[in-house]
Amino acid sequence: MNALGASKAEVLRRLLEADRTGMAPYGELLTRRTTVVGRVRATLPPLRADLAAFDCRNNRLLAAALDQIEPAVTAVRESVGAHRIAVLIGTSTSGITEGENAIESLHRDGQIPATFHYRQQEIGMTAEFAARYLELTGPRYTISTACSSSASAFCSAHRLLDSGRCDAAVVGGADSLCRLTLNGFDALESLSPELCNPFSANRRGLNIGEGACVFLMTRTPAPVRLCGVGESSDGYHLSAPDPEGRGAETAIRAALASAQLEPRDVDYVNLHGTATRKNDDMESRVISRVFGAETPCGSTKSLIGHTLGAAGAQELGLCWLLLGDDERRRLPQHVWDGIRDPGLPDINLASADERWARGIFVSNSFAFGGSNTSVAIGRA
Repeated sequence: MNALGASKAEVLRRLLEADRTGMAPYGELLTRRTTVVGRVRATLPPLRADLAAFDCRNNRLLAAALDQIEPAVTAVRESVGAHRIAVLIGTSTSGITEGENAIESLHRDGQIPATFHYRQQEIGMTAEFAARYLELTGPRYTISTACSSSASAFCSAHRLLDSGRCDAAVVGGADSLCRLTLNGFDALESLSPELCNPFSANRRGLNIGEGACVFLMTRTPAPVRLCGVGESSDGYHLSAPDPEGRGAETAIRAALASAQLEPRDVDYVNLHGTATRKNDDMESRVISRVFGAETPCGSTKSLIGHTLGAAGAQELGLCWLLLGDDERRRLPQHVWDGIRDPGLPDINLASADERWARGIFVSNSFAFGGSNTSVAIGRA
């Protein structure tokens, strides 16, 4: 669920149509600048009464995604037991919007709304909520490493399954639009006032989006599998990436090694591709070094926005949908103005008519503080 739609079929269709209608003007920031956001358009009903303390937009998004895998989770729970299913969710905002509204109400009315509960904005409660929603009692924790959060959740799930600590894992991410992150990125002068333009000479920054995406991971063979994961932490700077991308390259090569793949085996690389000056500069250099100028690649953030802590799961979800479309085998078009930055290496930004062959994709997520994650998935 994201700015492209609420169902898998709708998201895939609009992805392949390069549909940007879910990207909408946000309005005025504290600086009086404007920007564009990727907003979920679906109606999100309240949570059930026993979960009222967890009720916030972030968890409503997460609940809508969990509903789509609930039948499969129920079947596995009945087979292995609720205590053998882990829950690993990445987020960076949790229910901060509800906290913002509560403080605003306190200043305006002298009291916090009766419906507000601190747990709505507690980052660590996201996985706890998901576990309660699905009635699971296995290991559960929330990962919050900024924009790599939900990609790192897949790495954690991979380790838990490999170690035998669980038989299955609900893994993914959820993030919702809030004033804190919008104005925070604006303070960093990282927001674009218009639709973002990844890797273009005219790029002016990112668009923030919202959404949720979850998977049920098991050891049972499936048409699409998790092939390998890679992580690194270079700690180069609080918010800026290492210009040479050494940590990012380490994560990508670790994912390839984990999957026992060579760069030439990869059909498509989903780029982190934020459309900020420094990220696109760094990532293009890394892609050129690892994959060369032939491997198709692209950013989907021009279609759904940067969903922050949910971005890793969101973009793996898009890759999973593409790999499940075995008849057409289309790659998503890299949506931009087509004007290359002469300062960037020449990488193969995917056009509208490219196809995948073997069915191996790599997805990158890079975050503040030098947290780098790369995940490889592919056809079984």
